[in-house]
Amino acid sequence: MARYIQKRVISALIVTLGVSFIVFMMVNLLPGDATAVMLAEFGATAQEQAELRRQLGLDRPLMVRYWEFLTNALRGDLGRSLFTRRRVTAQIFEQYPATLRLALAGMGVAVLFGSIAGVTAAVNRGKLFDTGTMFAALLAVSMPSFWLGLIFIFFFSVRLGWFPTSGSATWRHLVLPAFAIGLRSAGVLARLVRSSMLEVLRQDYITTARSKGLSERIVTWRHALKNALIPVVTVIGVQFGFLLGGTVITEIVFARQGIGDLIVKAIFSHDFPLVQGGVLVLAVVFVFVNLMVDLTYGFLDPRVRYD
Repeated sequence: MARYIQKRVISALIVTLGVSFIVFMMVNLLPGDATAVMLAEFGATAQEQAELRRQLGLDRPLMVRYWEFLTNALRGDLGRSLFTRRRVTAQIFEQYPATLRLALAGMGVAVLFGSIAGVTAAVNRGKLFDTGTMFAALLAVSMPSFWLGLIFIFFFSVRLGWFPTSGSATWRHLVLPAFAIGLRSAGVLARLVRSSMLEVLRQDYITTARSKGLSERIVTWRHALKNALIPVVTVIGVQFGFLLGGTVITEIVFARQGIGDLIVKAIFSHDFPLVQGGVLVLAVVFVFVNLMVDLTYGFLDPRVRYD
């Protein structure tokens, strides 16, 4: 087991290093110049712009700047915003709780509705409910979260007035965004849970449980579901990472505070340290979540460790 954990941790570190390099290069190779944006309203000359680039360290070679960024990031220092001059780490962690709440709420929607729909469809295999549920799951997978968000705002906020259109003050502000980003993952989980349940329900121990006189409800929810969820655990981790990324657009649609809103504003202002810091934090959380899922999967299914 120790060797299994060691291999997974090393893999996660390598992926994180690669992600940091890709994020840095993508952000720093974006078209546009932050110094031009910062000095635009002052009518600065080319010489003054060059001097500001020197002060900000933007005139140094790209790899030198990446090495400095990497070594500072390992100490928890992601630099300072070019405009506010505040630490990037402080700005990110001011907004991160709102993003995390949205991602967790979306994951709750996905797991709850996906599991119930998948199990119920498997139990009613071949019936109208099964067909309808899988068609609904296919629709959910096919619809982008920002489009769902706009539809929800139109019907449930503008037409019915049940929920507010924007903001993040109360739990009512969280309902529509959570469903907007969670329904796609719910569709993915529903289809996976159904196929996994159908496989488990054919196993010998399920037949034995039924022969003992146990009710179909106990056989399904207590014996079959536990083993059917083993392959689903990995997908839940991946979907949670996607949900963290999906919050970026959803926060814009619903005008919510969060990292997504912070990153988009930083992109428009060419605030490179803030952009690369925000994207890197989201990527590292994604890698960490999948590392935890890998380790959990190893505990749930010992065959994974042995392989």
